[in-house]
Amino acid sequence: MKFDLSKSLEILSNTPSVLESLLHGLSNEWLYSNEGPDTWSPFDIVGHLVHAELTDWMERMDIILNKEDKHFKPFDRFAQFTESKDKSISELLAEFRTLREKNIKNLKDLNITEEKFDELGIHPVFGEVTLRELLSTWVVHDLNHIAQITRVMAKQYKDETGPWVEFLPILSK
Repeated sequence: MKFDLSKSLEILSNTPSVLESLLHGLSNEWLYSNEGPDTWSPFDIVGHLVHAELTDWMERMDIILNKEDKHFKPFDRFAQFTESKDKSISELLAEFRTLREKNIKNLKDLNITEEKFDELGIHPVFGEVTLRELLSTWVVHDLNHIAQITRVMAKQYKDETGPWVEFLPILSK
């Protein structure tokens, strides 16, 4: 599928509801369990998504579209461990929804033309990237972390599935 902003907004707009449906009201065992050392729990992942809404997508879009210096600041992929530590999952989900709704409104208000999607920014690792690539990555980033949350949760019952583990590829990845 080729990048299409309206199709991208379908995913970006639905992510808060998906996360709320998946995580709201769950016990701590589901929310704070992970896959082992140096892995993230569903709570950590939502915190990461909140941090990205605050410091990544819109900030980098602004650099591409409006700044003379096109260099992106490095993104702290682990900021959620300090920024989210005193919050509940309900607070994180509400914060994510509020930030995402604001970011989507701001994105729509930009009325980006097709030629603007080829504008460049400079990523600290990858070098030149286009706005189209940034926006596509935002969508896939959401989908990646939704899949990660479900994988982490599924693995909590890996040992309990017995012989069915063979038919459940989510448990072997």
